[in-house]
Parts: sequence; C-alpha cells; structure tokens
Amino acid sequence: MSTPDIRVEKGHAEPEEVAAITALLLARAAARPVEIAPTHGGGRVRAGWRRLEREPGFRAPHSWR
Repeated sequence: MSTPDIRVEKGHAEPEEVAAITALLLARAAARPVEIAPTHGGGRVRAGWRRLEREPGFRAPHSWR
C-alpha cells in the first residue's frame, strides 16, 4: 500500500478539494519567479523586520503595538 502525497491533518477533505489544492501547488511550482527590479540604494535591501534588541524596552499602556 502506498502512502498519499497529500494528507489532511484535521477535518475531512473531499476529493474535489484535494484536487484543487494539488492543482494550485503544481501551478505555483511551475511558475517562473518574477524578476526583481534593481534598487536605487546601491543594491542593499532594507529588512522588513526589526531586531527586538534594538526596540525600546518600554511601551506606553495605551499603545496598540
């Protein structure tokens, strides 16, 4: 008996739902990557995240962050 390539961890997926997910994954795998446009900052890209050790330790109690 062979093991399936895709396994549903929670709930129940109908065969049509599994087929739709499989088609989506195959389309994403076959797609060519988008070329990245050159930046004007000398090629350096700013990170989209912040290092926690550089953040101030105190946040106001009314701040939403």
